Amino acid sequence: MIPYVNAHRRLLFLHHIMGGFQWKSSYRSATLLSAVPVRPLIDEQICITGRFLPPRSPVTLHAQMHSEEGDLWEAFAHYNTKADGTVNLTRDHSVGGSYLGCEPMGLFWSLQPSHGAREGLRLRKQNVETPFVTLVSLLEGHVSPIEGQSTELAATTIERWYMAPGVRRTEIRQDGLVATLFLPPGPGPFPAMLDLWGFGGGLMEYRAALFASRGYLSLSLAYKGHRELPGPQKCINVGDSYFRSAFRFLQNHHQVCADRVGIIGLSFGVYLSLRTAAQTGVNPSCLICINGPVGSSVKLLDVEGRTEEFESEKKYWWYDDQGRVSFRDVTLPANFVPGSKVKVEHLSCPLMYISSQDDLSTLSVANAQLIEEMLRAVGKSQLFTHLSYPGAGHLIEPPYTPNSRMSLWSTKPQKLISLFGGHPAPHAAAQEDAWKKILDFMENHLRC
Repeated sequence: MIPYVNAHRRLLFLHHIMGGFQWKSSYRSATLLSAVPVRPLIDEQICITGRFLPPRSPVTLHAQMHSEEGDLWEAFAHYNTKADGTVNLTRDHSVGGSYLGCEPMGLFWSLQPSHGAREGLRLRKQNVETPFVTLVSLLEGHVSPIEGQSTELAATTIERWYMAPGVRRTEIRQDGLVATLFLPPGPGPFPAMLDLWGFGGGLMEYRAALFASRGYLSLSLAYKGHRELPGPQKCINVGDSYFRSAFRFLQNHHQVCADRVGIIGLSFGVYLSLRTAAQTGVNPSCLICINGPVGSSVKLLDVEGRTEEFESEKKYWWYDDQGRVSFRDVTLPANFVPGSKVKVEHLSCPLMYISSQDDLSTLSVANAQLIEEMLRAVGKSQLFTHLSYPGAGHLIEPPYTPNSRMSLWSTKPQKLISLFGGHPAPHAAAQEDAWKKILDFMENHLRC
């Protein structure tokens, strides 16, 4: 025991004369940037955290991704690290850049085309079987796009999906339908949604894919501007029977609860949703209408609802001082062609109408009020739910996706930019709140 005691005394002596000096390593852990989850659905929040940073120091989070057309979209946000050398987007406030405040998903909803990009870009997912891939970098200092890159401290890649694992996508080309079916995992039976977009035309699948990811068998239906539909593409050349067939296709599907089928429409798709729901023999369990009219200012060619070319309503178009067009007056109820207004009083299902107060494409608030008045007149006001969002624009879509205040509408015979409206932060808040309430509404009225 004597050698041990002597050694211990020598250590105490050294500690005394050196003033309690402690050896410290000069090694510091490498900066770490993490995202959880790294492969979420597009409507899921992500927790982004930086660690092992200098305390109380300025840093920038930089998000960048390429659209399917190859255009670069990006967002910057300025943060100051905490005393423990961390930054956490679910807790901390951005003090500058693309957005301000505590916005856990701000890097995604504030994405905008990079400096010098083409005019009128809109971020839309064409191939829902692949993700949006976003590179998030942690940069030294407060950096803005025009200053160029700073020192990159760490980076991570995030894949954001519209289709959950196990969701199946099937193209439907039967009974004249041009559509895409999305089937949730499992045997069912499932509630179902018929999904109608606006008069931009084509076949938009991403909302239906996301519905299927949330347990709803969904059918995205093309009705205009698709090469497999009767031409010309600037008209609607399918009638009421086409939409009725799509609804019955869902009802008759062997994995669908036949009495649990809803319809959702955006923009002109609202008019078609209401028109379909009011048909004899079509009894949806619920309707969701987003910023659309209750009638049409485009002349109808027959009782089935086929139309002239949409540009026949040009007298109602309004242009700003830069030549960009607004379609708001097209949807003024006073401008509807006689006989086109839907007999909303025939509806018997719950109806949720979402209106944006900065909608530059549709007079959505006026149309919501008209629908409410028509239902109240026949004692059905209890069917109507109205959500109205200040500062939001026309394109209320799934959450955490960027708003396009304006978008390229056509290139021939001339280039035309359409005004949609909306300001980034309030529009993002509207999309997040509306999506939650849409899913709650569907859960209450469709779940088997």
